Amino acid sequence: MELGAWQSLLCVRKVEFGVYLAERQDAPREERVLLPIKQVPERLAVGDSINVFIYRDSGDRLIATVNEPLIVKGQIARLKVVEVGKVGAFLNWGLEKDLLLPFKEQTRKVSVGEECLVALYTDKSDRLCATMNVYEYLEKNSPYQKDDTVQGTVYETSERFGVFVAVDDRYSALIPAKERYGNFRIGDVITARVTAVKEDGKLDLSVREKAYLQIETDAARILKAIDSSGGKLDFNDKASPELIRREMDMSKNEFKRAVGHLLKNGEIVQDENGIRRKGTL
Repeated sequence: MELGAWQSLLCVRKVEFGVYLAERQDAPREERVLLPIKQVPERLAVGDSINVFIYRDSGDRLIATVNEPLIVKGQIARLKVVEVGKVGAFLNWGLEKDLLLPFKEQTRKVSVGEECLVALYTDKSDRLCATMNVYEYLEKNSPYQKDDTVQGTVYETSERFGVFVAVDDRYSALIPAKERYGNFRIGDVITARVTAVKEDGKLDLSVREKAYLQIETDAARILKAIDSSGGKLDFNDKASPELIRREMDMSKNEFKRAVGHLLKNGEIVQDENGIRRKGTL
């Protein structure tokens, strides 16, 4: 019997409080599992097979159920936090006993009422637990191609590598560090554009449009920044990439393209002291 999975078992014995199931009719007592009486189909007889899910009850004993959990072992799902205790958070996964999300498996602090993206695994004590470290459980055979628009959940962030995203809460994707614009938090649901499909099937993403589309948005952001700074920016497109990214959340090339666009349209004036709207001092 496999913990955390659906399987077909035989009814080997009927008792007052349910039926015992096993892989074979002559299985010893330690290889049997109880299906509680309230879940036993009316016409189930000894020798019949039944499809059940195996997990552990509140007494840490193996138990069978015909109820469908919201997640099975090796899968990923979005589950709601119903309690936070001394050992971790507890998630509603559709069964009587809530699922433990240990503190060490949380990539950020979670709170009651929120949903978090988790995978189901078996810990060293042979108990089913949830983890927010979902990287190894994500699939790499997405149907998406370059320039497709996708939606996904941020599950990890890294200054070195970028922002890790579970597209459709299922497929492995990354916003590379060079494409990281804005603030991303674990659990954020984002919309992005596929910029590449890697040889291994993983997706590279960007939250920005193609350059010819993004330029209008960037130009509008520059004008807004000018207005918010009293009519002038104290730097121009010769500024360092670090300053531009910090102040404008753009790469230097993107900033220069947008400034050039505004200069061409006659909306701004640029000199060694900075950038201002045309017609202002």
